[in-house]
Amino acid sequence: MIGLQFAIGALILVLAAVKLAECGDAIAYHTNLGGMLIGVILLASATSAPEILTMISSINQNHIDLTAGDLFGSSMFNMLLLGLLDMVFYRNRILRRVALKHALTASLATMLTGLAVFFILSDIDVGIGWFGLDSLLMLAVYFAGIWLLRKDHARGARTKHVERERQPSDDTTPLPKAILGFALAVGVLIVVVPSVVSSGAAIAQVSGLGDGFIGVVLIAGVTSLPELVAMIAAVRLGEYDMAVGNLFGSNMFNMFALALADFVFLQGRFLGSIDPVFALAGLVAMLLTTLGLIGNLAHLERRIWFVELDALLLILGYLAGLYLLFSRGVGA
Repeated sequence: MIGLQFAIGALILVLAAVKLAECGDAIAYHTNLGGMLIGVILLASATSAPEILTMISSINQNHIDLTAGDLFGSSMFNMLLLGLLDMVFYRNRILRRVALKHALTASLATMLTGLAVFFILSDIDVGIGWFGLDSLLMLAVYFAGIWLLRKDHARGARTKHVERERQPSDDTTPLPKAILGFALAVGVLIVVVPSVVSSGAAIAQVSGLGDGFIGVVLIAGVTSLPELVAMIAAVRLGEYDMAVGNLFGSNMFNMFALALADFVFLQGRFLGSIDPVFALAGLVAMLLTTLGLIGNLAHLERRIWFVELDALLLILGYLAGLYLLFSRGVGA
């Protein structure tokens, strides 16, 4: 019964989040931002909304480890998606076609993940009110990163003089309808996410795997499915920058959500309340993001049959990371 409740809630969550991503994409289209900024800022934020709501609901239900597992696990899952993206659309050589454009985004995501791991392990007990200085520093780095991305994008546009823009389409959702759809999708998520969290926690208890590991695998997988749908839709439109930017941008946003959790968690520093064993999940996420960055930067052709070597390493790295977390009893 718990499994059925989780499955129904997860299905509704995914459908609502996909609608959220579609409407977010339409809103971004009407703002005339470039494909990379759409993926990094707005689309990544829209597809990561389930993680934010899951974080809030998990904290309210006192499942701290599930929150950490979901956010680190989502970053891991996004890099799995990047590997699958490059493998499934191997003829397009996607990571080669967007080479250098997302190095800054991936670097910022890696830095933020590294900061989260550092603050979890160092346990620097300095705060302002009920929230920690560590979370404030992570938020500052995130917003500084967004500023850098906008400056870098503007400089690149001036250098090229012309950036390829998406062409108008008859089925593009009008802005007012997109805003309404976005708001309704958020409303559905607010209603559904608490049920998904509570049933996920119940599965963790019944299975004996623990909140944290269920968060890394099950909750993270469900909340990351909108990224998968948005990624496939972007690739079919030829918007490779948007697809890759969404995945790296979502990893940035996950760490923003981890820092933002401190404002919801009223019992003290949130990062200080996370079990230090989750630093291992953060390190796995950081290593996978770094591997994605290397794949984005490298210009060499490295195929094994039809599979790019970096895509294969991302997929194998994700599976090895899950095995390592399971064998070390993370979240159990």
